[in-house]
Amino acid sequence: MNTTTPEPDGTVPSDSPRHTPVIAHEVTTEIPVHLLFREDDSQPLAPWSTVVPRRQSTGEQPKVGRRPATPRPAAVQTRPAPPVDPDLVERAAPVLPGWTAVVAGLCALAGIGALLWGVGALPGRVTRPLGLPSCPYHGIGIGLWCLLTLGVLLTLFAFGGLGCGRVGHAWVLTLFGDYQGSVRRTGLVWVNPTLLRRGVDVRLRHWRSEPMPAVDADGTELRVVVLVVWQVKDTARAVLGIEDHESYLSEQVGAAMARVLSQLPADAFHEDAPTLRDAEAVGDALTRLLSAECAPAGIQLFSAQPTVIVYAPEVAVAMQRRRIAAIDAKHREGVLTSVVDAVDDTVNRLTERGLVELDGYGRKALVKALTVAFYQGRPGLPEGS
Repeated sequence: MNTTTPEPDGTVPSDSPRHTPVIAHEVTTEIPVHLLFREDDSQPLAPWSTVVPRRQSTGEQPKVGRRPATPRPAAVQTRPAPPVDPDLVERAAPVLPGWTAVVAGLCALAGIGALLWGVGALPGRVTRPLGLPSCPYHGIGIGLWCLLTLGVLLTLFAFGGLGCGRVGHAWVLTLFGDYQGSVRRTGLVWVNPTLLRRGVDVRLRHWRSEPMPAVDADGTELRVVVLVVWQVKDTARAVLGIEDHESYLSEQVGAAMARVLSQLPADAFHEDAPTLRDAEAVGDALTRLLSAECAPAGIQLFSAQPTVIVYAPEVAVAMQRRRIAAIDAKHREGVLTSVVDAVDDTVNRLTERGLVELDGYGRKALVKALTVAFYQGRPGLPEGS
């Protein structure tokens, strides 16, 4: 049963015995233990997995691993942006400081009071507290009526245009449907009172969606919750370019989410491939797509991250069973790999130290006995091995 091969002529025998790997096929596969010891080796095994050979002079054992699966494309091509009116761009509207309007209004009121006092139209109970002498009433002519009307209009125009701008809010001004500009100033300001003001929130905002239905690349139904951080950048386009920019954003989130999630499976149970569990990659793709879709509406999108990706209730139980089965398969694969490595190391140590001398049949029998013993957790070997 001695399997030692003689050294060729002209060669010097090595000081240390040569290491002969027990399992050294180019390819192997995950099969039951009893199929590892076939008598007929003429038929090659299917190349479902690959063997990583040991590196020389490291003592590292060969490892069995699956071939890396071809990754699916995760990039989503952006479509051309919707056309927008090139003239509809935010610009600053003409405004004045509020104190100028207050001064103008007070001056107009003082002028009206002086005219009424000069013609004697003010009663004595008004002039006496002010220390003014009472003037006889001579009537109001057409000229004075015009001056009084002008003073009243000036007062209304001065005080009617006053407004208080707040931080994080802006006004979009229109005149008969024509865009006149936007006001982002804060504090007391004066705006032409004949212009129509439409307020818009320009603060940094976030929106958390309700669980939305979607499907992955395998057609499995999902429920997804997305957190979007956004801000109105162009008030003219956000208010006048579309009907409702908030509804537009929510609809675009649903459409973009369906496009991104359909590129990858939710889980790769038996292969190493990109999935929707990579929240960072999915969030980056969703953010890029939404940014391109929302830019024509004057919305600046900072991030769109899926916070929850779960299976729909009708398929959740079945997918949970698949996940448990995949975990169990990976565990069995790891156990089998460790058993094969242990058997290889044990047989090589026995032969290198000269404890056993085996031919081909004896080696197979020893490997089989060791594999069964290690796999079943038995510390001893069967008798007669």
